[in-house]
Amino acid sequence: MRTQQLIAYESGVADMIDPFAGSYAVESLTDEIERKSMEYIEKIEAMGGAIKAIESGFIQGEIGESAYQYQKEIETKKRIIVGLNQFQMEEEPLRDILRIKPEVEQYQKEKLARVKKERDNIKVKETLAVLKKAAQGTDNVVPPILEAVKVYATLGEISDTLREVFGEYRER
Repeated sequence: MRTQQLIAYESGVADMIDPFAGSYAVESLTDEIERKSMEYIEKIEAMGGAIKAIESGFIQGEIGESAYQYQKEIETKKRIIVGLNQFQMEEEPLRDILRIKPEVEQYQKEKLARVKKERDNIKVKETLAVLKKAAQGTDNVVPPILEAVKVYATLGEISDTLREVFGEYRER
C-alpha cells in the first residue's frame, strides 16, 4: 500500500497522461495483447461467430482452462502472488466481518413492501411491458430500464422481465 502511495503522490507519475509512452516493454506487451486478441477473434469467427462459440461450449471451456492454468501456476509458484503463495505474514484472522443484523433485514423487507404498496403498480406493469417489448426486438433496453427504475420497479422485477425474454445461461 505504501509503495502505491509513494508512486501515486511522490513520484509524479500519476500527473502524466501516459508515463510509459514509447516504452519498449509497454509497447511490446500492447502489441502482444493485440495479436493474441486478433487470433481469438479469428478463431471465434471461423466457428461461426460468438453465439456458435458459446453454444458449442468453446467460450466456457476457454474460461475453465484459463482458471485451471492460473491456479496451477499459483500452486506451483510459477506465478507469485505476494501474501498468498510467497511473502506471507502471520496475521490475526479478521474479526469484524460484516454480518447483517436480523432487525436490519426486517427493516429492509418492510421498506420494500411499503415502496411496492405506495408506488403506482399499474405504471410499473406498463413500463415492464415496454421493457419486455424492447428486449424482444432490437431496441435499446436502457431507456425502458431507466423508466422502470423511475416508477420504482425493483431490480428483481426488471431482471425477471429480461429473464422472460432471454432466459438464463445454462452450461451445456
